[in-house]
Amino acid sequence: MKIVIWLILCLIWGTTWFFIKIGLEDLPPISFAAARFILAVIILAFIIFLQKIPLPVTKREWKLLALTGILQFSVNYSLVFWSEQYISSGLAAVLQAMITVFGLALAWFHLPDERITWLKIFAVLIGLAGVATIFIEQLQVNSFMAFAGCVAIVFGAYAAAHASILIKTYGGKIHPASLVFGQMICGLLPVILYALIKEGNPLTFNWTLQAIISVLYLTIFGTIAAFWLYYWLLSRIESTKAMMISLVTPLIAVIIGGIFLGENLPPQTLLGGVLILASIGLIVFRKNLKPKTETKTNRNRFEADEVTNHRPLITKN
Repeated sequence: MKIVIWLILCLIWGTTWFFIKIGLEDLPPISFAAARFILAVIILAFIIFLQKIPLPVTKREWKLLALTGILQFSVNYSLVFWSEQYISSGLAAVLQAMITVFGLALAWFHLPDERITWLKIFAVLIGLAGVATIFIEQLQVNSFMAFAGCVAIVFGAYAAAHASILIKTYGGKIHPASLVFGQMICGLLPVILYALIKEGNPLTFNWTLQAIISVLYLTIFGTIAAFWLYYWLLSRIESTKAMMISLVTPLIAVIIGGIFLGENLPPQTLLGGVLILASIGLIVFRKNLKPKTETKTNRNRFEADEVTNHRPLITKN
């Protein structure tokens, strides 16, 4: 089941690049992102109300959601959309894949059971090499603004990775829908303000059918479904395995672009794809050699009562 969800997330986030690209033909970038998340908040509010999903109640939980919401939505998404004005989508994909590198390092500090190993380092480096191989022709940085865009993407990748690690460490008891809803409530205000100040009144935008379909897809699948499934998965597998998704999505995006947008597949796509799949195989699909000696995952500090009540914790894959 976890592998199926992992693959579904790769497919969803791999196709979001396609809808972002066609949506940006009609809509300004930050307003486009804001529209996507505002609609997601409205839909999630109805789902939470109808299904009576509990919202966080403690100040500590809301502090967690505020911090991770700013990191994930205010910082990461805004920087990604802003940076793609100055650098190619291929270079953005390579730099965004740094999420896995930052996640590996941050997990070592926050999650005692997720230690850095030479195998993990080797696998992540192979995956990054695979992504870079696919987009090797797009890795040029020709201006100061392009360099600034690269720095912004890397910082955004760090923010996204840090948000995921904090959620895994401290947010295990919060329902995934409440997690996404709370994060967006806390993280959207800066995005909305920037969009209104810099890009103007959204009612004056070119709301074509193509733009509307793009917003709807990114809202329903790219945001609500994807983050709901991602946080469900993150609580059940190692964070490194979950964040390896960022290595697969550029490969899927290239293939989708070739099929539906008529873009030429780079000749080195096959080699890059093999490297990425090898990386994933070493981390995600590799079976534990000694399952009997595997320790239980001390996933977050809010799960101590599960041990005392003799409810089994979910162990690492």
